[in-house]
Amino acid sequence: MEIVWLLLSLVILYFGAEGLVTGAASMAKRAGISPLVIGLTIVSMGTSAPELLVSVKAALNGQGALSIGNVLGSNFFNVGIILGLSAVIYPLAVKRQLLKLDVPVMIFASVLFFLLFLDSEISRVEGIIFILSLIIYFTYLFVTSRKNTATHAEEEEEIRLSKHWLLDILFIGAGLAALVYGSDMLVENAVIIAGRLGMSEAMIGLTIVAAGTSMPELATSVVAAIKKRSDIAIGNVVGSNIFNILLILGLTGVIQPISTFDINYVDSLFNIGIGVLLWVFMKKSTRITRAQGVLFLVFYLIYFFYKLFLI
Repeated sequence: MEIVWLLLSLVILYFGAEGLVTGAASMAKRAGISPLVIGLTIVSMGTSAPELLVSVKAALNGQGALSIGNVLGSNFFNVGIILGLSAVIYPLAVKRQLLKLDVPVMIFASVLFFLLFLDSEISRVEGIIFILSLIIYFTYLFVTSRKNTATHAEEEEEIRLSKHWLLDILFIGAGLAALVYGSDMLVENAVIIAGRLGMSEAMIGLTIVAAGTSMPELATSVVAAIKKRSDIAIGNVVGSNIFNILLILGLTGVIQPISTFDINYVDSLFNIGIGVLLWVFMKKSTRITRAQGVLFLVFYLIYFFYKLFLI
């Protein structure tokens, strides 16, 4: 029966993503903000809601491995599977801002986590450091976006404007609600199946739960790629990865300090490595090509089988 609920959750996720992408793109045009910034903020924050709920709940239940594994696994899944699959569907145009600011911030967040988690714990003070880092990034992002409004005119012309701004909010709200509900249904049933297969808490967090809570990002980015909205497809992934570490682990650490020895430095290094690989690809070309998308998929599969068979 769990398989049936899994399939139903995927249908809910698709329609939720459709509404979110449509509403977010229209809102960006109406507000004079780059769709990339909308993808990096509103869309990525919304699609990261399942990770937040799962990580906070796991930390409060004393499941540190599940809490941190969910975030690290989601970040790796976001780039390896979601960005990889999106690029295979439609080569993704790379905006200069991503290369200069957003992807370096994503890598910075991964490195910061690596350094602060060397003692296998995220304390309240470290959680505050994460949150302050996010506030600084957010502030800079919105200030520079408003200054560069004129440069968005060409990309905004391609976006279909809704009849009223309330419709934008309705689409975004309904889309996010469907994404959260669909991913929660998917995770619940996936964990039941994984538990029956005898998987450990850390393994479930790094793979099954991480993939499940990343379904909103997957649905949103794939739909955005199909609609040829590269800015939202990439922005959603990069923004979600930044949120997952700086906001989710930051907030979780402040609410309940996280401690686990089941997540090691190898998991952190894989996350840093795939972020650097993304930056290198962006540095070499103005697009993330289908071939590069396939490489991301292969990179994730190597990590998955390493976790599954070699440890």
